[in-house]
Amino acid sequence: MAEGHPFPRDEEQPWLQELEESFAYEETPDQLRAIVEVKADMERARPMDRLVCGDVGYGKTEVALRAAFKAVLDQRQVAVLVPTTVLALQHFNTFSQRLKPYPVRVELLSRFRSEKEQKEVLADLALGRVDIVIGTHRLLQKDVVFNTLGLLVIDEEQRFGVAHKERLKQLRTEVDVLTLTATPIPRTLHMALIEVRDMSVIETPPHERLPIRTFIRETDDALVREAILREIDRGGQVFYVHNRVQGIQAIAHRLEKLVPEAKFVVAHGQMPEDQLEHVMLDFSAGEFDVLVCTTIIENGLDISNANTILVNNSSHFGLAQLYQLRGRVGRASHQAYAYFLYNKDTKLTPVQEKRLRAIFEATELGAGFRIAMKDLEIRGAGNLLGAEQSGNMNAVGFDLYTRLLEEAVGELRGERARTTVRPAPVTVELAVDAYIPDDFINDRTLKMNFYQRLANLERPEHVESMVAELTDRFGALPEPVANLLALVRLKTEAAELGYESLALRDGELVLKLRRTVVPDRVAIYKRFRNDVRAQLGEIRIPRRLLPGETQGWLAALHDLLPMLVGADRASTATGPGRAVAAANGAKPGSGSGSTTSAGRTGRSSAPTRRGSEAAR
Repeated sequence: MAEGHPFPRDEEQPWLQELEESFAYEETPDQLRAIVEVKADMERARPMDRLVCGDVGYGKTEVALRAAFKAVLDQRQVAVLVPTTVLALQHFNTFSQRLKPYPVRVELLSRFRSEKEQKEVLADLALGRVDIVIGTHRLLQKDVVFNTLGLLVIDEEQRFGVAHKERLKQLRTEVDVLTLTATPIPRTLHMALIEVRDMSVIETPPHERLPIRTFIRETDDALVREAILREIDRGGQVFYVHNRVQGIQAIAHRLEKLVPEAKFVVAHGQMPEDQLEHVMLDFSAGEFDVLVCTTIIENGLDISNANTILVNNSSHFGLAQLYQLRGRVGRASHQAYAYFLYNKDTKLTPVQEKRLRAIFEATELGAGFRIAMKDLEIRGAGNLLGAEQSGNMNAVGFDLYTRLLEEAVGELRGERARTTVRPAPVTVELAVDAYIPDDFINDRTLKMNFYQRLANLERPEHVESMVAELTDRFGALPEPVANLLALVRLKTEAAELGYESLALRDGELVLKLRRTVVPDRVAIYKRFRNDVRAQLGEIRIPRRLLPGETQGWLAALHDLLPMLVGADRASTATGPGRAVAAANGAKPGSGSGSTTSAGRTGRSSAPTRRGSEAAR
């Protein structure tokens, strides 16, 4: 692995401690943890590659600023890459103000600077006279040369394309990289979840922050007028987003006629630099009531007095875009409103409906990570090494893919590969509701952790430990969780017994065996007579022979697995249903525990009477 530059510890940098004490706000616990993790990464010899995922306005910029100052105090340069000129100007003002008491030179490299000013900045950057440079895509051009680059900060990574990131890779091999985002792209989130990249999540909202009230509505002039007037009547300001430069002036004129009481101004990315800068400054100063704009405001813009946003043709936006736009309001203690409008004459596609439904449902504070997880679900994780930043795997199964990836990452980290021979994975295709519901574990990060742990279980007895842990920490197991644990237990035990797959197709349980495993036809005949078909490599059991309710037939299938291949069950641990029932306080064999209240979370130690008779 590449060697990075280990930065000094905090004790050796008293100015850094002084800067942290001058922070005007109280850090949230998540923010403090992210700061500690970033600084710990910087103090190691291994180059940092950390993703800080935090909602809009949750303090990611302060994390980056402290990391940048830590690098500058060790005579290293810092590059802050942002997607828009407006955000670049805002970061430049923030960094300049916070670092004003110290001998730190902060420069801006974007089209807000003249060509002459840009050349001067580039020359001083190459000579090491600039400590921190904040810029847009201009930073990625080949004429940008650093003297001693130590830290690269990427704000809102989802706004950069593959070509931009290929250029970034040339800078990253020995440089610490800190990525800030509220809604990471599917590939970035996937890499963090499988530990290819480190991740810090800031989920605690700032004090007095209120959830944004979100509405999905058909475009309606009366609604638009009401929303604008309500906001300006309480002294606030409004964003009206129309993401087409062509026609944006016509939209502004129509709004002026609709709401003559308000003062409107237009902003978009194709305006001259000076004009755009003046418009944004004037709106920030409160000289206008409504800013009619494109998605130029999408990233990082902080105007605390603007607390209503209307997005025209919202069905044309991506999920992360919708979330970022909503984050432009509600950054103070006032109640904020977001209206996502769509054309009533246009039929929404299924994907568009999913996006709008997701943004409507994710209204709680700190929902950015949930939005990113939903985006990962809708679009897929993409290609880890190729150009695709979203998409699904086709040729390689997910289990094999994650196992190969885990081994490759471990090898790069210098970890020894496991020498134990694991049973071949078993494919389980049984149509049951098996998942962890939000009302059981509502923390998304913790839920993903349990999913990963369940996927990595290798022995049946490990499932019982997981049952005990879940019950102890979260209480009685709901039916979907009990089903999930039963499936994992089936999968691990089937792998040890020599099964290749367990599936339910056309009313039959189809159990496929490895070539080295032979079904015990004598035992099968004694139990089922001619109702079950057993041939080389496959056993077919009619579903009607097993109990009707889910936990009952899963438990019955679990009991049948050893018998079907002539294996001894004497040394096998308790079945999944027994473990779940015991975890929920049900006595094995009790009617109420197996079929009613605990039937949703477990089963009795024996099949039901009807199931036993059917099995005979």
